[in-house]
Amino acid sequence: MNHLVVTGGAGGLAKAVTLAFLDPHWVTEHPDRHTLDVTQRHSVGAYFESRDIDLLICAAGLTHDVPIVRLPEDAWDQVMQVNFVGARTCAEAVLPKMIAKGRGHIVFISSYSALHPPIGQAAYASAKAAILGLTHDLARRFGSKGIRVNAILPGFLETQMTATVSHQRKHEILTNHVLGRYNTPPAVAEFIRHLHERLPSTSGQQFQLDSRVPYD
Repeated sequence: MNHLVVTGGAGGLAKAVTLAFLDPHWVTEHPDRHTLDVTQRHSVGAYFESRDIDLLICAAGLTHDVPIVRLPEDAWDQVMQVNFVGARTCAEAVLPKMIAKGRGHIVFISSYSALHPPIGQAAYASAKAAILGLTHDLARRFGSKGIRVNAILPGFLETQMTATVSHQRKHEILTNHVLGRYNTPPAVAEFIRHLHERLPSTSGQQFQLDSRVPYD
């Protein structure tokens, strides 16, 4: 029996991942922030203490998009805490048991903004860029222990987190997709399952899953 935990369980992506892994061979959990507050080390420690995780997907996320000159310091801190520090803390919590059994997989959810940050998204882009650095570092450090670490850049998803984005901004984002359509949570979830089960020798990589192609 394999054990999966996906953080940010109230979000659309976490719910899609849970559905993608509905299988008798998997125990899946998608705790919301009331069950697992990734910003609180004691909450993370208590949650993972009694669990032996095979696949951890760090999907908890938060945006606060305003120009940096108007971004309050506490808002910057909150975005970093949820998107980066929380993911790092969860990874730290599951690594000892993964190392002990010689296998495990951590998947971080990053963002296209980490590579091509739009105006007004400095905090979120910085946090997601830090996730990419963390992915590479952990993959190098723990690959010899049988631990895989990868990052997914799912693309703009129409979920609860993006519900407040204006129609004008959504149109602007969509025009940058060469296929003229967004990615979807179920497609991302299926990719993650494929990555975990069909690509067992893949680690330290980042996968952009939408159709945006930056200009040189």
